[in-house]
Amino acid sequence: MGCSCAKKRQQYEVVADGGKGKVLYSSPSKPTSEAVSRRYAGSIVREKAKEEAPVTKEKTAPQ
Repeated sequence: MGCSCAKKRQQYEVVADGGKGKVLYSSPSKPTSEAVSRRYAGSIVREKAKEEAPVTKEKTAPQ
């Protein structure tokens, strides 16, 4: 089983085309993300959205 310590840690993404393009880089370090964004013209750094837990259906007994 993997470590769960990264679940609550803030993540930052470098996104191309002013936030409308694809994600180029992801990191928990904002300064590193800002340094990477300087390498790509027009890219921005944003906070990564928190992922929600998937919804699971309850199993019912066959009728």
